Amino acid sequence: MEPILGSWEANMDHALARSPIDVCSSRGEDAVVLGNLGVVRVLKVHPESRHARVGEGDLCLLLPFGKLDRFDYAELAYAYDCPRTIGLLARHSKMDVRLLLPIPEATAHSLPQWAAYGRYFTAWDNWSKAYGCWRTQVADDDPANHLVFGWGGGVAFAELMLAKRAGFRVAMAAGSDERVAFLHDHGITPVDRRRFPDLSLPTRQERSDRDRHRRRRASVAAFIDTVKDLSDGHGVAIFVDNIGEPLYDVTLNALAREGVVATCGWKAGMRLSHLRGAESIARHIHVNTHVWRLPDSPRIRDFMEADGWMTPEGSTVVYDFDRVPDLADDYANGKIGSYFPMYRVNPL
Repeated sequence: MEPILGSWEANMDHALARSPIDVCSSRGEDAVVLGNLGVVRVLKVHPESRHARVGEGDLCLLLPFGKLDRFDYAELAYAYDCPRTIGLLARHSKMDVRLLLPIPEATAHSLPQWAAYGRYFTAWDNWSKAYGCWRTQVADDDPANHLVFGWGGGVAFAELMLAKRAGFRVAMAAGSDERVAFLHDHGITPVDRRRFPDLSLPTRQERSDRDRHRRRRASVAAFIDTVKDLSDGHGVAIFVDNIGEPLYDVTLNALAREGVVATCGWKAGMRLSHLRGAESIARHIHVNTHVWRLPDSPRIRDFMEADGWMTPEGSTVVYDFDRVPDLADDYANGKIGSYFPMYRVNPL
């Protein structure tokens, strides 16, 4: 196969930073070719393949499954921590045909829209589990009475669009004029992160800075007041938090009773702590998911195609192959306004 468009994901940034794990060391390999989500073109199918569902010339989604557990969830991710897997940053490669999911031939959506599919498949799985858990405790109340909130990111955006379809109030933090406008245009209440400049947890170097702690308390209090205004004083019913450590205590503080924390990523830190008693008394449910279940892939694809639950047209930004180092630097330094950065490997 040959890659056409790849989606730049947080796991690629983590791999380059060698944190939270060093994937080369973990895989026992000197070098790793990254890139496990995007659109590829099939060049040739092995004639003895028993699982062939694609043919030469087909455009497909690469499913990022390396090692599966007994229930078909990903235990190791393709082109990340799974050994002997080669990602989309190679101009040509070969892979198990079972990892290729054809794009509908008569699709109404563009290739850049499909190339961001990973954020949507991940969001679909995380949202279905989080919403199901919430309903076990809030069985019949109208979602219109409840707020779903997300820290910024493409997966959170996709989940909030599902929450909006389910009838919830939806709001999301954003840190630039471009993203604030984008959220507003798609029916999500934007909460300008710049209004709370000291919201993140102090770093190790800042922990002894009393003034830094004072400023943070002020930012947190102002943010919680905003959440109360958006939720009639109740707090967040389902909080999509894929950031992690720097904002985790704020997430819990903003959560309503019987609220759910929904997590499928850890962009800024994966080591967390909380008071188990306080979480139990408040009946908070913590939902942690990773990727999705492989057999669910065709159903999610078909839902996206039929319902139009897709990356908005024109919202992607695409870097040419020789500018991938620039893409990596821009992503790491927060210089990309789009929630959906991509790289082009081969021409269509």
